[in-house]
Amino acid sequence: MSITVRDVEHVANLARLQLSEAEQEQFTGQLNAILRYAEKLDELNTDDVQPTSHVLPVKNVTRQDETRPSLPIEKVMLNAPDEEDGQIKVPAVLE
Repeated sequence: MSITVRDVEHVANLARLQLSEAEQEQFTGQLNAILRYAEKLDELNTDDVQPTSHVLPVKNVTRQDETRPSLPIEKVMLNAPDEEDGQIKVPAVLE
């Protein structure tokens, strides 16, 4: 598989990027070099390798929920751009 300049133009368009012709050529070469490097993995013998989703065993590490005191409303409102009746005032999103 190889990347063409047209592929780079398409991805740049999706990302809303404007690339010069020189940048398109540069990125095309760089992406093709990455793909050629990744194709080296095809040379490996993986017949006896078990498929895994992670290299190391993964388990969820969670802490116990603990109740803690909240910040005082006065301190919270110091960070609010606008406040009304003890609540953070935001622009309306519905008419």
